[in-house]
Amino acid sequence: MEAMDIKEYFSNARAEVDARLDRLLPAEGEAPSIIHRAMRHSVFAGGKRVRPVLVLASGESVHGNHDCLLHLGAAIEMMHTYSLIHDDLPALDNDDLRRGLPTCHKVFGEAIAILAGDALMTRCYQLLADLPGVGDGSRVRIVREIACATGTVDGMIGGQVADLESEGKPFDAKTLEYIHHSKTGALLRACVRSGALAAGAAGRELEALDRYGSAIGLVFQIVDDILDVTATSQALGKTAGKDVRAGKATYPALYGIDASRRKARELVDSALEEIRGFDGGADALRALARYFLQRTA
Repeated sequence: MEAMDIKEYFSNARAEVDARLDRLLPAEGEAPSIIHRAMRHSVFAGGKRVRPVLVLASGESVHGNHDCLLHLGAAIEMMHTYSLIHDDLPALDNDDLRRGLPTCHKVFGEAIAILAGDALMTRCYQLLADLPGVGDGSRVRIVREIACATGTVDGMIGGQVADLESEGKPFDAKTLEYIHHSKTGALLRACVRSGALAAGAAGRELEALDRYGSAIGLVFQIVDDILDVTATSQALGKTAGKDVRAGKATYPALYGIDASRRKARELVDSALEEIRGFDGGADALRALARYFLQRTA
């Protein structure tokens, strides 16, 4: 059993990631200032920084370079924030709150919000192209990982499309698995894989981390589904109960809350088994798996 305090680990990692994001994003006053203010509004609206923390923990499990992993994690957090800005737009989820603050389009208008999301995505790729401390081959592999994880085929955008098309309609287990693995799980898995690639992982190490990432990505979304039903908007930092009202495809809707919790526990056990042979460098990954299962927001 790891001696790691996961809350302290998260707090320290979040502070480092925020400092790196501040350094890598254009300053608010840089022209055109409105787009940079909008980008920063959404990036620094709070958030747990789950994706960069996964990058750090994965890279640390194979003893990667911390500075490189921070740069990579910050870039991926920009990609994630772009997806949140667009997801909140009236044409998609139409949400007024994100991370407890007004969403980007509520503050800056829809046009600037769309452009802020676009700008964060392109900034992510610029930073990945400049990723320090890795060879060109690894850099290209990491760019491809993120592009595939956010694309239309088994990626985030494809999952969002399937999620939209399933609203208010009967759905089956196959549709639910596709949505969850694609919309949320693909980028979380890519964080684990990218952190490992940046650290030079290959062969069985990379395969084990890939399976860990796939399992933990699904755990995260199942727990999100459960919290949408059981938690308050204040605790979540976003509007609770929207999935039910929109008739979205979720685990509780198909299996019920108890069975959903059992599935999440089974996936965590599977993820931990994948990294059982890793040394103490993987303690953060072990602690994160348990944290994802037990989180309340």
